[in-house]
Amino acid sequence: MADITANGQAGQPQLVLQKIYVKDASFEAPNAPQIFQEMGETEAQPQVQLNLGHKAVDLGNDLFEVVLSLTLTCSLGERTAYLAEVHQAGIFGIGGFTDEDRDGILGSYCPNLLFPYGRQMVSAMVQEGGFPPFLLQPINFDALYAEQQRQQLEGAGAHPLNS
Repeated sequence: MADITANGQAGQPQLVLQKIYVKDASFEAPNAPQIFQEMGETEAQPQVQLNLGHKAVDLGNDLFEVVLSLTLTCSLGERTAYLAEVHQAGIFGIGGFTDEDRDGILGSYCPNLLFPYGRQMVSAMVQEGGFPPFLLQPINFDALYAEQQRQQLEGAGAHPLNS
């Protein structure tokens, strides 16, 4: 990987984290308060599903906004216990890299850096919503990015994949 510096030397690859912030967050418990009683009375295990996505927007001047979307849905049978959604964002200065290296940084490194912040936000919302604590397991964004690249190469003549 290229040498990463933050001291502004011309011609040197640079990767600078400028800001991390929550772009959007929401929590819904559409079947409360009845769902709390159902969770205590039934032996059925809640089913939890995580939907993950990310996008990068070129802001110009080697600045990029990367948004990691985490949507956690917990269901008990056919009913939704809760839905927690966080769009964790960051602004990154990325300059002096090849297009391929820059795309790898945006597709793997940046989401990897944002994930712990988004995971903490989801966990806090679930607990403050009155539900048992839930901690998302670590995610291998390097493997996800590599798989996305592999699928794009295989489907070069097909429709592009949405991430």
